[in-house]
Amino acid sequence: MQTNNYEALQTKAGTTKKVNDSLVVEAALQININNEPYTVVMRTPDHDEELIRGLLYAEDIYKSPEKLNLDLIESSENGFFVVNATIPKSKLGKGYLNKRTLLSVSSCGICGKQKLEDIKLNGNVLNKSTLINTSDLKKMFDTMKQAQEVFSKTGGSHAAAIFDAHKKMLVLREDIGRHNAVDKAVGSLLNNENLKKAEVLLVSGRVSYEIISKAFIAKIPTIAAVSACSSLAVDFAKEFGIRLIGFSRNRDAMVYANP
Repeated sequence: MQTNNYEALQTKAGTTKKVNDSLVVEAALQININNEPYTVVMRTPDHDEELIRGLLYAEDIYKSPEKLNLDLIESSENGFFVVNATIPKSKLGKGYLNKRTLLSVSSCGICGKQKLEDIKLNGNVLNKSTLINTSDLKKMFDTMKQAQEVFSKTGGSHAAAIFDAHKKMLVLREDIGRHNAVDKAVGSLLNNENLKKAEVLLVSGRVSYEIISKAFIAKIPTIAAVSACSSLAVDFAKEFGIRLIGFSRNRDAMVYANP
């Protein structure tokens, strides 16, 4: 259930009529770990397994190659789900100690972090990158746009698409939240054991800190966005060795880091 029809009054050229409009669904997903509540994510219901896998990977909670053991505990017609992830204590990463105790809304990737140091990242600078030009970017964005089924119906969803070194799209996922779409895309590649092929991440909106952090943890060396990049995104991209491109439209682009 990614879209739902709602009745609306449409005003156009001085006339008003009643119409049915498709809207992207936003609903709560409660994630439990070993039967204890971890976080509530506002997301578009679909590919929840991939969302959970990608989120726990980015949060340094579960990085084992095996698929997660997930059980649906509760569900409702409006898309509210409660899912429990059973993870052996020996495989719980350090991120589990920094539990999210608050709601993680669809526009916030670090909501619920308890301390400032919880948002810091550690790791080696990414030193690999595929050569890319604006013609490549346009072709990849065109490929992504053609696959955005939810956006074509609603105009209200974000998308994340990951490409390999040959500019071939490996996966595309849509969601009400930008970072949720990234988590779903990364989670899909983790489940298919294809994450090592990831070279370029395209996002349909702006790039802020949390998108950079997710790409860095997934070792994706290039990010390109349709919209703007935040100051912190640029700072972290420079530090982590990520090529960061914003305002990529047609054959125009702004390269903010590691050109």
